[in-house]
Amino acid sequence: MKTELDKPVKYTLPLGEELVDMNELIGSKIKMNFEGRINCISCGKQTKTSFGQGFCYNCLQTAPEASESIMRPELSKSHFGIARDMEWAEKHDLIDHFVYLAVSSELKVGVTRSHQVPTRWIDQGASYAVKLAKTPNRHIAGIIEVFLKNHYTDKTNWRAMLKNEVLSDFDLSAEKLKVLDLLPTELKKYADEESTVTEIHYPVQQYPSAIKSVGFDKLPKIEGKLAGIKGQYLIFNDNRVLNIRKHNGYYLSLEA
Repeated sequence: MKTELDKPVKYTLPLGEELVDMNELIGSKIKMNFEGRINCISCGKQTKTSFGQGFCYNCLQTAPEASESIMRPELSKSHFGIARDMEWAEKHDLIDHFVYLAVSSELKVGVTRSHQVPTRWIDQGASYAVKLAKTPNRHIAGIIEVFLKNHYTDKTNWRAMLKNEVLSDFDLSAEKLKVLDLLPTELKKYADEESTVTEIHYPVQQYPSAIKSVGFDKLPKIEGKLAGIKGQYLIFNDNRVLNIRKHNGYYLSLEA
């Protein structure tokens, strides 16, 4: 789903040529049908199974947007001229990146491309976020993240996030100063001077008390009352949640 920072976040779901305003559907009964067809989001070919949130197996192994440095930025070698596709790397790896601190159920450190702020934070379901460091490429941002993982998690507890179990006792601006103080001298120079804390509100009428994850591989038809949206999850009023991003490339129809 496409997102726009607002109070609350605005969600739009691309379905073919249409853009569906998902916020308008909250509180309504919706029905989503999987048409049985999956196309790779990289090469466009039809595939029986989707890998890595939308790729066919060949593209999972060869496409630059599915390379190992996507999940582990420190492994990027594009600054050495080594990449699956250097033209792609110049546009996505050899650009400014931010290392950030975000709050959901706990404090989390992460990396994102500069143009993905605040989209990355929204997609992860963060309630608050602040920039820590600005780097000229993905590799250096990854090195900073790896160092800080000794003190903070780099994973989001998605179940706690969807229950809205948000960490309450924190001062993100003060925490940023603590984090930067942890960095060795050669990494401190990348500290970002901006200390604005972004607060994110999600369009949710009812958070689940328990979590039951559903998906189209087992259920070609998913229907129910839409209680809210957080991260990239649709939340239904019976504690079921649907990860939309997991189904990139799936042909779906939507009724409301």
